Amino acid sequence: MSGDIRPATLADSVRTLRRRFEQAGIGDAVLDARLLVAEASGLEPTGIILHGDRETDDAVAARIEELARRRLAGEPVGRILGRREFWGMTFHLSPETLEPRPDTETLVEAALAHVDRQGLREAPLVLADLGTGTGAIAVALLSELPLARAVATDLAGGALETARENAGRLGVGQRFHAVATDFGAALSGGFDLIVSNPPYIGLAEREQLSREVREHDPDLALFAGADGLDAYRAITADLPRLLRPEGAVFLEIGWRQGEAVTELLEHAGLKEVQVRQDLGGRDRVVAAQCVAK
Repeated sequence: MSGDIRPATLADSVRTLRRRFEQAGIGDAVLDARLLVAEASGLEPTGIILHGDRETDDAVAARIEELARRRLAGEPVGRILGRREFWGMTFHLSPETLEPRPDTETLVEAALAHVDRQGLREAPLVLADLGTGTGAIAVALLSELPLARAVATDLAGGALETARENAGRLGVGQRFHAVATDFGAALSGGFDLIVSNPPYIGLAEREQLSREVREHDPDLALFAGADGLDAYRAITADLPRLLRPEGAVFLEIGWRQGEAVTELLEHAGLKEVQVRQDLGGRDRVVAAQCVAK
């Protein structure tokens, strides 16, 4: 691989690839190496551990090298594989979707905690996922709420197609309804829950983004005006119309946006606004409730 003597086994291939990634400054070198060798050899990632002594033949070695070159050129592993894990499920990606990321599970956890406090886990809830992308948030919630239905919106047709495919493959397609619209603009009211991970990066921040994000994630899903708050302005303005009395909203935010999004929610008349942190201790989700009408 890359001029080296070809590694004899899959375990050797993982070690060699890990060293190359570490030398290139790739942060998740061990995991990335394991995932790409598994993909090249047709195994699940855990299969590399179980079958690490399997010989790396010419075809597999060539495939590993092809995938390695893409990673070294800055392409994220999720884009290379065309899929990403979220909430214990595998979501397929497309050029018009973001990769669902572990920090977003904080939003799902917060929404489910609210449902559990209300004793509504088995209720026929109606939820909206605004700017659904892969459908990850809505599908994760539907997997936990057996009687719930979700309306998932996105402006990107390719994202909606991917979200529908993910929902169907993961067993919730009959309760997942995709709508092409800008956040909640074309929706009527009556939602018990509204969730969203909207674009929240300011246009001036483009050059501060990692190469992986800047070159491989869709602009429509990243940027929201000069200050990164345009999507929140649009969403919060519609919340009084969209939420049922006592309905709740959960919005993922950038780590410095808690105060600004809190003000937008309070200005829209929502109550009990709370900012929640992710596992890294950074502000990640703002939650609020609609007052009785």
